[in-house]
Order: sequence, then structure tokens, then C-alpha cells
Amino acid sequence: MTTSVSGDGEKAQISVLFVCMGNICRSPLAEGIFRQGLADADLSDLVTVDSAGTGNWHQGDGPDSRSVETALRHGIDISGQRARQITPEDFDRFDLIFAMDRSNEATMRARAPSSRHDRIMLFLDHTLGSRADIPDPYYGGGDGFEEVYQLLREGCSALVSRLGKELRQPSE
Repeated sequence: MTTSVSGDGEKAQISVLFVCMGNICRSPLAEGIFRQGLADADLSDLVTVDSAGTGNWHQGDGPDSRSVETALRHGIDISGQRARQITPEDFDRFDLIFAMDRSNEATMRARAPSSRHDRIMLFLDHTLGSRADIPDPYYGGGDGFEEVYQLLREGCSALVSRLGKELRQPSE
């Protein structure tokens, strides 16, 4: 992870991007859960968060209604998010780029300059040490969205904790 210290000793912001295929199910949930975790940990001002998809099928659309409903059941409103496709600039703009599954990870590595491959990670591998995919719930029922929510919540909680420690350590 890249962080830098400003002249006044404060750690500079870090930026995080969550990526799935269409940016309507998994990555919007991850963004919402992570934002809530950052707010609860009083880290919102230190971390920039966004989400995107590898494809452009849903560009400009809101999240899948099942993702919105699942998030709302847990007190998180993601209804204002809009789907977008990952851009070449994102590989420079974001410090941490989390793929929801290995297919998205491979797609991003194929599109990104090799000098930016170190920013692209499989989400659960980086957060929980599990080389596993966040399953795509799109073609399933509501239970799949709850399962995805729980996996994302666990991973986001670990990520917030790790970033909190890194961003709050005293500068040398």
C-alpha cells in the first residue's frame, strides 16, 4: 500500500476501488459496507472509496434492487450509487483495486499497465487471506445477496481495521 506523509506529519489519503463485472451487485455493496465501516472508525476523511465494473452493460444504472434491499436491511443506503466501467485512469488514481473474483482480477491485469499490477488484488485474498471469490449473486435469489453481504462485511471490517492502524501510526 502506498501512503505518504505530508509536511505537517499527517498521512495522506489512500484510495480504494472495488470492482466486479457490472458494478450493480457486489462492488456497490462493498463500497457501501466499506464507507460505513470507515465512518464508524472515523476514517472517512482519510480514505477515498469508489466502485466500478469491468463491463459497461449497466453504465449509469443504480445498483441491483436486491443489493439495495440487502444493504438497507443492514442500515446502509447504496441507492444513490451509479454503475460505471473501470477506466485506464483508475489504475493511476487508486492505491488499492479490489477484484471481487479471479475473472475480474484477470481482466483488470490485462487492461492495466504492468507497473500498476501491484495495486490489483483479489478482495478476500488481501483482506482475509482466502484465495476465494465473492460469488456473483445476480442470477440467484435473495439468499445469495445476503451471503455476499456477509462475506463483504467480514472482509471490509478487516480492511478498515488494517487501514486504521496504518493511517494512524505516528510519522517518524
